[in-house]
Amino acid sequence: MGGMGNMQGMLQRVQKMQAEMQKVQADLQARTFESTAGGGAVKVTVTGKKELTSVVLDPQVVDPEDVEMLQDLILAAVNEAMHQVDAVSEEEMNKVTGGLKIPGM
Repeated sequence: MGGMGNMQGMLQRVQKMQAEMQKVQADLQARTFESTAGGGAVKVTVTGKKELTSVVLDPQVVDPEDVEMLQDLILAAVNEAMHQVDAVSEEEMNKVTGGLKIPGM
């Protein structure tokens, strides 16, 4: 019967970890992340759900003769913000899972 008690205790720990992970995910999705590029010429904001919510451009960076540079700055800022979401998500999940890699999380 000792094995069943251990199994039940482990199941309870897994359920608690699942609940904590869901809370962390909800908290992360409610957060916003900002990134800049070009020395602040482009600023973007994304949510923890990786949704772009804001793009702010310094008027001086809007040069009709160099649209490619502006596009590159926007891409750089958005990609950095997305990397921030990934890094913070992984860090927060590792606190809950103790570094255990769980598929889909």
